[in-house]
Amino acid sequence: MQSISLQITRLLQSWDHGDPSAVDKLVPLVYDELHRLAHRYMSGERPDHTLQTTALVNEAYVRLVDSAHANWENRSHFFGVCAQVMRRILVDWARSRKALKRGGDASSLDLNEALVAVNQSGTDLVAVDDALTALAAVDARKARVVELRFFGGLSVNETAEVLKVSEETVHRDWRLAKSWLRRELNAGRRNEH
Repeated sequence: MQSISLQITRLLQSWDHGDPSAVDKLVPLVYDELHRLAHRYMSGERPDHTLQTTALVNEAYVRLVDSAHANWENRSHFFGVCAQVMRRILVDWARSRKALKRGGDASSLDLNEALVAVNQSGTDLVAVDDALTALAAVDARKARVVELRFFGGLSVNETAEVLKVSEETVHRDWRLAKSWLRRELNAGRRNEH
């Protein structure tokens, strides 16, 4: 029997080539992992958040199915795109409702602390997204490394596979991106005072 990862990759490629039955076969194989990814995002939101984990998975699924072919390469690529879609859904939701505040009297945080804070309280998701968007304008690959590693939960190896770079490059980009984002997040907090 072929591995689940290989089976997912083959179904993604079939879906990409227009086989509608591939999506029906794919969903049971990826649902639990998508739900875990969504739960990771939602655990950082307010307890009274109107968007629930299952709704986030469903919304991401609808956006993926309705989108043009993504030229799925493999399982890692798929989950990286899913992470990006879920992040976009939550940030759009936060922006539209102006539900998240930008920290006010909060002290400066480094990126690791900010990312933990985002996971725990949801308070800085918009600020992190703004900083990540600014990083993407300067260096798209480094921003994508952060997105895949932090938001997508991909390993260094999986990130390297998606980006078609070496693991050493991922380590270097991750280190430089954290430094750049730390500076941006701290500057943003200073500018709010």
